This record gives sequence, C-alpha cells and structure tokens, in this order.
Amino acid sequence: MSARKIAAPRPTLESDDYLYEPCERRIRGKWFGRTVVDSTRAVLVWAPGKPVPFYAFPRDDVRFDLLSASLSPSRSRPDVWQWYDIVVDDRRAYSPVFQLDIDGLDDRLAFAWFRQGEPEPGDTVHIDEDEHWFEEEAEVFTHPRDPHHRVDALPSSRHVRVTVGDSVVAETRTPVLVFETGLPTRYYIPPADVDFSQLEESVLRTGCPYKGTARYWSFSAQSFSGQSFSGQQPAENVAWSYEEPLAGMEPIAGHVCFYDDAADVSVSE
Repeated sequence: MSARKIAAPRPTLESDDYLYEPCERRIRGKWFGRTVVDSTRAVLVWAPGKPVPFYAFPRDDVRFDLLSASLSPSRSRPDVWQWYDIVVDDRRAYSPVFQLDIDGLDDRLAFAWFRQGEPEPGDTVHIDEDEHWFEEEAEVFTHPRDPHHRVDALPSSRHVRVTVGDSVVAETRTPVLVFETGLPTRYYIPPADVDFSQLEESVLRTGCPYKGTARYWSFSAQSFSGQSFSGQQPAENVAWSYEEPLAGMEPIAGHVCFYDDAADVSVSE
C-alpha cells in the first residue's frame, strides 16, 4: 500500500536569485519617435524582492547608435554595470538604459520603464520622453505584464457599504470584485450606487498594465468636515475608476473603488 499523500501550502516564488524566462513576444520600445529596441529574443527578469519583472534584451537588438554613456548616472544599483542615455537629435533621456552586472544576464541591456522623465543635472523640469512600449502591436503601459500575474473581474451579489465617519458614500449589492495576484480583493461599485456629491475629482491619473488608466477622487470638504481618518488629513485620492479598462476588465468600466485605509469598506453576504 502506497504512503498517504500529504497536502502542503504552495511555496512562493521568492528567491535571492535573479529569475528569468524567455519571452516569445515581439517587444519594441520607442523614445522621441524613434525605435530604440526591437526584439523577439527578450527575457523577462524578476529581481530579488521586486514584484514587477523587467525585460532584458540582446545587445544586437538595441540601437546602440542612439545610446551614449550616461551623463547623469543618478541611480546606484549593485546589479548595474553601466547606465546609458538615449540621444535622438537634440533630445536626451537620462539613464533609462542599463547593462546588468549579473552572471548569465551581463550580455543584455534592460530599460527602466516610464520614469516620467528624469531632468538634466541641475534642472528641476521633467522631460517628456515620448516613451512607448509594445508587445506585438498592443501598446503596454506602466511596466511589463507578468505572465504569472492574474487579474479577474467577477460580478458579485455581495453587500458592499462604504462609509466615512457617519456618512455613507457608496452602497451596493451588485459590485464587481477584482481578484489580483498578490493584492487584496478590491470592490468596484457601480456609479449609480456612489454618492458623488461627497467626492471631488482629482487631477491624478495612474496607469496599470492590466486594467488601464485610472482617474481619482478625494473626499470633498463638505463630507470630510475636518475629521481625520486613519490618521490622514486631508483624505486625497481615496477612490478611483477605470472609464475605459483594457480587454478582459470590461466589467469594472466606470465603477468606483475605495482604499480601505481611508474609508470603512464593509462586505457581507
């Protein structure tokens, strides 16, 4: 008779090593209207302690004629041997390209995605680097997508209630629940069930490679009334929404989600 099998919790992928795997997608990166890297031989790399992977490319797939040894190597990283600027005509992006100093990857170049433009030394004005990334012909934002990262948006009948102090900001029985690898469950509430009179739209916009571009709201002065929630004052950018989410995330279109450290989000069956 064979030994009885034992169930054990699934181990995490955490490692002190740099982990990588081949990627068969065509990856392209553009700055200032010029293609700087175009490759079907990239590898995805997970650095120790970092939740987001990055692409590393063979040197032959990178336009070295558009690179120059960095004038402003502002980052200090033990895993980087050399930083490069991207130079297109009279425009320069400072230190977005780096050569790794890691055994097994030191023949490749990697890119720091969407840094919002680092200024020239001594300059405080950020530069618009006109940066774009593509996987095949699909544009990708914020950072590379992780093939082991899953995001599911599921319609639900749970009762979700959002309060700030004694004030109900949102309440619904038709939320959409978003389950995302490594993150807490998020509860997206239909706009008809949100009291927007207690919110003020913010100028903040953020991007997610899985969901799209988010707009934000803060609690209005009327609803906030000088109170302090979770030790934060004022309560800014506490709710967000994706008006035009990416493919696969259509159920959350226009729905509003709240940070549970800025509001009381209660969930029941």
